[in-house]
Amino acid sequence: MAVSKMPVTSSDHIQGDAHAPITLVEYGDYECPYCAAAHPHVKLVRNRYGRQLRFVFRHFPLTEIHPNAQSAAESAEFAGAHGRFWEMHDLLFENHERLGIEFLFAAVRSLGLSETELRDALAKGTYTPKVRDDFLGGVRHGVNGTPAFFINNRRHDGAFDFPNLAAAIDSQL
Repeated sequence: MAVSKMPVTSSDHIQGDAHAPITLVEYGDYECPYCAAAHPHVKLVRNRYGRQLRFVFRHFPLTEIHPNAQSAAESAEFAGAHGRFWEMHDLLFENHERLGIEFLFAAVRSLGLSETELRDALAKGTYTPKVRDDFLGGVRHGVNGTPAFFINNRRHDGAFDFPNLAAAIDSQL
């Protein structure tokens, strides 16, 4: 099991208590079918462990095989800049097969955000550096596919379904 120090910073998207005994970090790609399949299991894990778990999501768009992953990640960052990251995150995974530009615009509208502002942000690459930083951080820590999970800085190489993630977390508690 690979061990890597990956400090959680203020630039990360975090749910949960900063002092939780377990930190679960996911490197994900919104267009990846495996990430979409893992998403409900991660939600179950977050619900089961509650205050014992801090969850961190980092972008790892595999653009060579998922052409909409980068714009989806940047759209999530746009939503995050408006306090709506987690709502957009869920929408993207729940609609991972429909992530064309029209869906992204519809998604931000459904969150009460400006399609025009998103269009401008995508055109200017406003959130490209954040997505790139997440990706490069993942590469430095040995991520080579998605989803990639780390539990208290230890790579979880097992299955990403609820029973396997829960067992890995239990072993750390």
